[in-house]
Amino acid sequence: MNKTAYIIITLALLVVLGIIFSGGSDSAQKQSVEIIDGIQYVRIDAGGGYSPAVTEAKAGMPTKLIVKTNGTYDCSSVLAIRSMNYQKVLPPVGEEVIDIGTPKAGEPLLGTCGMGMYSFVVNFL
Repeated sequence: MNKTAYIIITLALLVVLGIIFSGGSDSAQKQSVEIIDGIQYVRIDAGGGYSPAVTEAKAGMPTKLIVKTNGTYDCSSVLAIRSMNYQKVLPPVGEEVIDIGTPKAGEPLLGTCGMGMYSFVVNFL
């Protein structure tokens, strides 16, 4: 192959890797927050870290955090939310529903794993 073909292939690979590592789009974030019967549910997946790592949700409404595990045996199975004095070892498979009350605007919710390696934040607007 010639030099131009190598450059095109390299650029295409960089674009694909950029999309993969950036999360692709905001669709995961939009799907992670839903309001049902006046209660806001924020969904986070735990396993090899937390996903999505950053979520935006509405302030001033009753909110529940749902942390889902699916074969999670790493340190992200130990969830700590210091502002709520919450720490729990999550089951390897299942969902943990945490009532976080009615968050105020500008007061983010920060969750970390047991070792402090992985984290997520829910920003309330």
